[in-house]
Amino acid sequence: MPVEHYENFPVASLLLPARLREPVEAIYAFARGADDVADEGDAPAVARLARLHDYQLGLQACAQGRPVADATLAPMFARLGRAIHTHALPLQPFRDLLDAFMQDVGKTRYADFAELRDYCRRSADPVGRLMLHLYGAADAENLRRSDAICTALQLINFWQDVAVDWEKRRIYLPLDDLARFGLDEPALDALARGERSPGEDWRALMAFEVRRARTMMLDGAPLARTLRGRVGWELRLVVLGGLRILEGIEAVGYDVFHHRPALGRGDWARLGWRALNYGKLG
Repeated sequence: MPVEHYENFPVASLLLPARLREPVEAIYAFARGADDVADEGDAPAVARLARLHDYQLGLQACAQGRPVADATLAPMFARLGRAIHTHALPLQPFRDLLDAFMQDVGKTRYADFAELRDYCRRSADPVGRLMLHLYGAADAENLRRSDAICTALQLINFWQDVAVDWEKRRIYLPLDDLARFGLDEPALDALARGERSPGEDWRALMAFEVRRARTMMLDGAPLARTLRGRVGWELRLVVLGGLRILEGIEAVGYDVFHHRPALGRGDWARLGWRALNYGKLG
């Protein structure tokens, strides 16, 4: 799942088998740290890219069993190196994450969904793929379904955070979708400033994007029935949590500028009941 969704679905850490918590925490620390370099603070772009290059060098060193020269990164990479070697984790997902984070430093618009999907392939899908390798379940169909879930989660995060991203002058809505529904950047700015209310054009656009994310999530959802035990239960709650946020977007009439849908305390009983009846999903 995308890194940011660990905060959206904190139950995941509670349901993970104890033997997997250490490597999952190592993966999380790597991904969260690199993501923060790309997105947080006010460092200039050149400094962010240089720091992400340090992560690339650290990944290469720990994969080869060499110490990492940067003292501030060495403990994190020592932990990650143990996870990589103990569980025979592939390196490409880690490289893909860093590539996506480096792209984040300079790219703030996506021309079409194919371009956005390629970004999600590198920013979101790698974490799910690494989880499947930890579970010993990384066959072709499981990886495909995992990619669908992870990209859906990333899209859901984008749709719930349209206003948050606009404050950073980022747009993850594909620009050709905006144009198709008669919208553009000035219209998005007016919506964010409250100078206009979300109209039929905005609601039609968001209904389209919500359907797209839901379809992708439901395509991947059977993976949570394939994976057995606590891991399967964890994934059920992740899938259901994402679908619940989509319901929240619909419930506020797609007005994510004034209402940011998120999971609350009252949602967990509902999600638990739905997890028990997961076979009826979709």
